[in-house]
Amino acid sequence: MREIILDTETTGLDPETNHRVVEIGAIEMINKFVTGRKFHTYINPQRDMPTEAYRIHGISEAFLKNKPLFADIVDDFLSFIGDSVLVIHNAPFDIKFLNHELSLVNRGKLDILNTIDTLLLARQMFSGNRNSLDALCKMFKIDNSARQLHGALLDASLLAEVYIELTGGRQSKLFDEGQVQELNKSHERKRVARTFATVAPSDAELKMHEQFIAKEVKKS
Repeated sequence: MREIILDTETTGLDPETNHRVVEIGAIEMINKFVTGRKFHTYINPQRDMPTEAYRIHGISEAFLKNKPLFADIVDDFLSFIGDSVLVIHNAPFDIKFLNHELSLVNRGKLDILNTIDTLLLARQMFSGNRNSLDALCKMFKIDNSARQLHGALLDASLLAEVYIELTGGRQSKLFDEGQVQELNKSHERKRVARTFATVAPSDAELKMHEQFIAKEVKKS
């Protein structure tokens, strides 16, 4: 099963007040194994960077000035995620922002039902505990010392490890190098569309079905 571990950084908390996505980080996972394929980009939000947001992720307006617009990267982004399940910490937040960006370039929305929210998973498993990404890393003894500031790709990488722990724990040596290559090759192959034959019931079968229904209704 292919899943995409995803995170974003933004200029604020609400796209309805003109806040925008400034970074996307996404990591491919197949059968709970990180394959090494990833998508990462910074995005020019075409607006200023509020001080509050800068303090969180350290991404400045000047740094983003020459970065691509969302319209420039949307095709590559959608191609990378495909129809895979998106694993996100606090999924409604990221999906809301990504759908806003998609609407601005006349693209269809991402379905929140096609996500796994690790924040919700953690709350269900550890009710009453702090379930931030940092708190979960500490709980599972995952090294997050490089996380001095938020960063979409770094956070997605840490979330991948957290997600493995939330869904069963580590399985060392699950795949060797040859198996990893085969996983990647199999994903690159074109999917073969499956077709299913529709078999119409015969007149005799329809009559038997009607008799059965009439008998059961009478019993009721």
